[in-house]
Amino acid sequence: MAGAEDFEKLGSFYLGRTLGPEGDPGPEPLLYAARDLTTHAVCLGMTGSGKTGLCVSLLEEAAIDGIPAIAIDPKGDLGNLLLGFPSLSPAEFRPWIDETEAERAGRSPEEHAREIAERWQKGLAEWGQDGARIQRLKESADLALYTPGSRKGRPLSVLRSLAAPPVAQRDDPDAFQEHVASAASGILSLVGVEADPLSSREHILLVKLIEAAWAEARDLDLPDLIRSVQTPPFERVGVFDLESFFPAKDRLALAMRLNHLLASPGFSAWTEGEPLEIARLLHTPEGKPRLSVLSIAHLDDRERMFFVTWLLGEVVAWMRTQPGTQSLRALLYLDEVMGFLPPVSEPPSKAPLLTLMKQARAFGVGVVLATQNPIDLDYKALSNAGTWFLGRLQTERDQKRLMDGLEGSAAARGGGFERKAMERQLAGLGKRVFLLHSVHQSHPVLFHTRWALSYLRGPLTLDEIARLQPDAAAAASAFPAAAAPAPRAAPAAAAPSPAPAQAGEARPALPAGLAERFLAADGPAPEGARLLYRPALLGTAQLHYADKRAGVDHFTDVTLLAEPEGKAGFEEAREVDAARCGGAPEPAAGARFAKLPSGLGKGSPARLERALHTHLQRERPLVLPRCKALRLIAAPDETEGEFRVRVREALHEKRDAALDKLEKRWAPRLARAEKRVTSRAQAVERQRSQRSGAAMSTAISVGATVLGALFGRKVGVGTVGRAATAARSASRTAREQGDVGRAEAQLAEAQAEVEALDVRFQEELAEVRERFAEPELDAMTLRPRRSDTEVREIALLWRPYWLGADGLARPAFDEPA
Repeated sequence: MAGAEDFEKLGSFYLGRTLGPEGDPGPEPLLYAARDLTTHAVCLGMTGSGKTGLCVSLLEEAAIDGIPAIAIDPKGDLGNLLLGFPSLSPAEFRPWIDETEAERAGRSPEEHAREIAERWQKGLAEWGQDGARIQRLKESADLALYTPGSRKGRPLSVLRSLAAPPVAQRDDPDAFQEHVASAASGILSLVGVEADPLSSREHILLVKLIEAAWAEARDLDLPDLIRSVQTPPFERVGVFDLESFFPAKDRLALAMRLNHLLASPGFSAWTEGEPLEIARLLHTPEGKPRLSVLSIAHLDDRERMFFVTWLLGEVVAWMRTQPGTQSLRALLYLDEVMGFLPPVSEPPSKAPLLTLMKQARAFGVGVVLATQNPIDLDYKALSNAGTWFLGRLQTERDQKRLMDGLEGSAAARGGGFERKAMERQLAGLGKRVFLLHSVHQSHPVLFHTRWALSYLRGPLTLDEIARLQPDAAAAASAFPAAAAPAPRAAPAAAAPSPAPAQAGEARPALPAGLAERFLAADGPAPEGARLLYRPALLGTAQLHYADKRAGVDHFTDVTLLAEPEGKAGFEEAREVDAARCGGAPEPAAGARFAKLPSGLGKGSPARLERALHTHLQRERPLVLPRCKALRLIAAPDETEGEFRVRVREALHEKRDAALDKLEKRWAPRLARAEKRVTSRAQAVERQRSQRSGAAMSTAISVGATVLGALFGRKVGVGTVGRAATAARSASRTAREQGDVGRAEAQLAEAQAEVEALDVRFQEELAEVRERFAEPELDAMTLRPRRSDTEVREIALLWRPYWLGADGLARPAFDEPA
């Protein structure tokens, strides 16, 4: 039985155990290298084959390894990933059991929950796992379950993504056009228009409209798009005038279809909740990896196509903004690909999915597709999949289609393919038994999938999803449905307060050279109220932070607002939005003025400028997160969460490079040791005229021990312990022949050499594991360079208040904070 020390390897996913000679799971864990997923994977298997359990285990391993993932769930099964119970107690399972199943079994719900809990404890133990590993899963990644198009559960705002893409994407013509085309295809699929990107005038028109807005960095919403369909901002499409290409009457019909969508009762659900941002789906704001399950089982086919197309377009757009890497950065998993990547037709989802299959590897993004039938997959996609998890198939037609796909994939990669041997291995596969075929290994491997950490209780309904995440809807309400930013709350200082005891009637005189501005009052005056201006100091400056060794050379503008009491200065200043501090050069007619603080009346602009300089030097340092271990420092415009993501990705790259180096150093040594063991076994074979077949099997067993469980690369090829067992088996066989003295000594010597190599290797592997543990972050503090600090303006900002008959002053402006 495998223990945790056998499968908790760096950058490796524990998926199960290889099958022994009798077809039972052997002691050897099947480890799959995480970075092999950058060449993508396909999982095939009929209902009941264990396909869902295998893919859930794959996602669990990714989360444990700190790899974020987006999982599209058309069937409702993947919500089970949130049903992980570290205590494995009946009370944890009780709310999620199927009570009708308990009734059929003749048990009460409590008894059934206890039976399920005991079953899960036993199942995990048989695979070397326990509740502590479930807890590790929960601590390693944030698990989130989204319900786009529904207010139940954790809603996801999709159509908000009509916001203009960032400059970097707009400057990349290919990326920009792909994003525009994907957005247009998604919208048309939602209104039921089957549009070919090359020939559909509806598609071409929407592409040009979205393209025109985004090229100007202008955000769109559906009402804007409807108006633009009726009156486009251009007069020609290609060589044709607009009316010839798409007459106004036909454009009105398209606008009406879009308007029906806008007016439909369920449409608002697509605009509520957290925004559909790929970076947010992959990491929390604090930088923790996130496993985001996007449940779309409640949507109809049209809505599913819209959402998947839109999401894939966003993934492609996000991917193109990332730097290249050889390590696995993120996973995209589609639990049932049927209808989204067919071999003949061209649904809107097909183009972005093919783009990901062809190009995502360079960006460290792995795509995993699962389906019951090989006929659901396009050949071009099959040829880009480097890993195949093959389970039981339903028909000979499915098997033939699979063989054709594997053969085509091998030909595309310039490799050979033994069709007959593969067909023999696939024949008679049992439940939870899969054949792993990968371009990263020398031969296919049969394995039995491990026990899932999550409770696989079956599809979750919307009500169950809402019950599973009771706080999700409340959290999502923090994001407004409109694309506009949420209004800022007025600070406590803006609440009604007593008017000054002595309010000057006239506008006071200011020190020479001090500019002044007057904020406008919002709306008409309340009955019986008069306008009163109160003074505040406004300072605008440019700061320069520089550190040559750290590679920091950053300029930033800052606007500070201070409400001076007594001695005027910027001691209690706070940063405000400069755009909201503009005002008129003259006050409103008939307004009254509060008296100036004594220090301000006697001050001079030069003294105020010095005070601002002092405040900026003391109170405005630039604090940057730093990782000393990797010599990385956050960029000035990078949040700590974003920096943590970058640190983790750099750590994975260095870890994979270290493992490559270790493998290159140790592979020849182990190969030579194995060759000697094989040679000794062959010597024994020559002395065994009666049992040569058994001796040959011993030699093969010994010769399959290179680096399987050590690196997770050449999976299924054995371990050092297995080499020792095989060597002992060979020794026993030789003794039975009676002429074993010299052969036995040679085998013992080879065994000792292998064991010595194993000890030394494990020491080096432990050192690598320790070196690439999650590093701690500290902070680097930079003060602004005094010589480069430029004070651009010092001004007096008069803010309006309504002074009522009750003697209270209430703000008459939107607080510029």
